[in-house]
Amino acid sequence: MRATVLHAPRDIRLDDVDDPQLLHDTDAVVRVVAACVCGSDLWPYRGLHPNADAVRIGHEFVDIVEQVGADVRAVRPGDFVIAPFMYSDNTCLLCQHGVHTSCVNGGIWGRPDRHGVENDGGQGELVRVPQADGTLIATPEQPDESLVPQLLTLSDVFPTGHHAAVAAGVTAGSNVVVVGDGAVGLSAVLAAKRLGAASIVAMSRHADRQELARQFGANEIVAERGKEGAAQVREIFDGIGADHVLECVGTKDSMAQAMRSARPGGRIGYVGIPHDAVVDLPSMFGRNIGIAGGVAPVRAYIEELLPGILDGSTQPGAVFDLSLPLDQVAEGYRAMDERRAIKTMLTV
Repeated sequence: MRATVLHAPRDIRLDDVDDPQLLHDTDAVVRVVAACVCGSDLWPYRGLHPNADAVRIGHEFVDIVEQVGADVRAVRPGDFVIAPFMYSDNTCLLCQHGVHTSCVNGGIWGRPDRHGVENDGGQGELVRVPQADGTLIATPEQPDESLVPQLLTLSDVFPTGHHAAVAAGVTAGSNVVVVGDGAVGLSAVLAAKRLGAASIVAMSRHADRQELARQFGANEIVAERGKEGAAQVREIFDGIGADHVLECVGTKDSMAQAMRSARPGGRIGYVGIPHDAVVDLPSMFGRNIGIAGGVAPVRAYIEELLPGILDGSTQPGAVFDLSLPLDQVAEGYRAMDERRAIKTMLTV
């Protein structure tokens, strides 16, 4: 089969690799229908998280089940399934607490498990799925092709935006600021709207992303950053700032922007992978600002979010503004790296 391999910074190739096999009775093998490039994939692509050797890559994909192990009961061959960006057993104590990303039997695609067994990356033709019963979520029936991009967002990007909103405490009537206009930030706008936010400000400098943010439910756009951007946010929200701030980038500047934009007593939900980000605890203490978030437990949210996708009331698939066949995966990475695309979908 063919699978995406990162050989060196900005050296993405589609290589021939061995077909995956069932290794454990709890495994499944799935045929990928569609995958995508995540903003977090760009960090190793740019060399910011260098790897000593060539590595399989990709963690967002939807699939058709081809084989299942003897102990798999929840899915069967022929099912269309969604694979969260981390696998989990969905039964351990941490999974029961909703923190599937810390599952004692879990892991992430493209990296060895705790016993050193290699896992497939999601940007390929076939994937071995460990802990298939706990990981894979089957749709009630085979979806129409037009629904595939919407379902694909459930593997990571839309639940991650949702996690930011939940962590920040967004509820009906909330006022919200979203820091970051990438696919996760835009998904966070949609998630906040879905949760009933009354007023949403998207911080964005790019016209195409501003347009999508408005489509997803943003009432206002703030293009400025730093103190000027925070001043505009305060002006919008009664001179005091936002009740809820969703930080969707992970840099020092974006976290500082979130802190400046929150009102005293406000709350920040952060999901951007931290890169030199710092938290000003004395300022948080003095202003009574709360903060929560982290890596999104996608598996915990999919069953809540899936019905809205299936009935068409929630359509996060618009974050995919570039669709390419798998054999053009290198162009998909380049387009996102050069900000010519918000998010690339790969059809297999």
